[in-house]
Amino acid sequence: MDVNTLNPTQLQSSVFSELEHLQHEQVMFCYDKATGLKAIIAIHNTVLGPATGGTRMWMYENEADALRDVLRLSRGMTLKNAISGLNLGGGKAVIIGDPRKHKSEMLFRSFGKFVNNLGGKYITAEDVGISTQDMEYVAMETSYVAGKPESLGGSGDPSPVTAYGVYMGMKASAKKVYGNDSLQGKRVAVQGAGHVGIHLIEHLVKEGAVVFVSDIYEDRLKAAQEKGAQVIENPDSIYDLDMDIYAPCALGATVNDNTLERLKCAIIAGAANNQLEDEVRHAKMCQEKGILYAPDFLINAGGIINVYTEIALPVYNRQRAYEQTERIYDFTLALFEKAEKENITTHEAALRTAMERIHNAAKLKSRI
Repeated sequence: MDVNTLNPTQLQSSVFSELEHLQHEQVMFCYDKATGLKAIIAIHNTVLGPATGGTRMWMYENEADALRDVLRLSRGMTLKNAISGLNLGGGKAVIIGDPRKHKSEMLFRSFGKFVNNLGGKYITAEDVGISTQDMEYVAMETSYVAGKPESLGGSGDPSPVTAYGVYMGMKASAKKVYGNDSLQGKRVAVQGAGHVGIHLIEHLVKEGAVVFVSDIYEDRLKAAQEKGAQVIENPDSIYDLDMDIYAPCALGATVNDNTLERLKCAIIAGAANNQLEDEVRHAKMCQEKGILYAPDFLINAGGIINVYTEIALPVYNRQRAYEQTERIYDFTLALFEKAEKENITTHEAALRTAMERIHNAAKLKSRI
């Protein structure tokens, strides 16, 4: 579906059908001709608190892809914040543009004005393609922003904490599959050596894992190689690699009909959001193939835990953020046990856990 080809009646029908399906509360379309800003802010659920989630900048092929991405990402943030025990709702924003070409101070300040117009219903932070410097520009126009540079009293780049949480979830997965959580000698394929992927590679190499990496940017591959990873020249061939663990750390939907036919791994554990193209079918396919899937919105929650530490505490405490993130290890093992006991997929177990907390909070509010 390309929204550019739809008439107004078709566009309204398609947008609202998506909102109804995913149960969003609000979507804001942001446009500023002067700065070239084209952005979408999606607020999925605010039962647990203000919708919080990062802003992603990506060169989408069309507006329909951007809308679909922001709707799925914001719903994922609802689940992530709920399962992590945070008093935050789910929201996300996307800016349509090439993060290596189209950034400017005024573009991000313009975006900050749109965030501010929501009056605190949405709090933004970094995501793919966004830096702490970009958040500093956004913060010039709104106080509803986290992940500001540490020099300004913020929590800084959340990527290292996200990577640490994924590492904890990966070790818990190894514990479940192999009987111990050592990753030494394990063949791990990391798809994407961006802000999170490069830190994950550091953890893996340090433990003695054999790490392979793919990315669309040469400079990222060079950086990963310097950390000790082996470069996969053809990004698509990562799915055919003989590996123990597949770690998707780029964009979503890489676990799909095509790749599941090719993947030879025992574990999928990565940082990317919405890794399953179809949540129900592909979670079931993983289960049937004997692949242990560590739900992305559980193990990649370190970044939002870091952001919550900045929002909730009078003074940001990085050690507290890491201590909270380390608990992902135990949460992941408990989730695997729940899935096994109830004979459901690991994704369904994570979904039920998150939704139970949201429903309980909603009932509590209704009694007040």
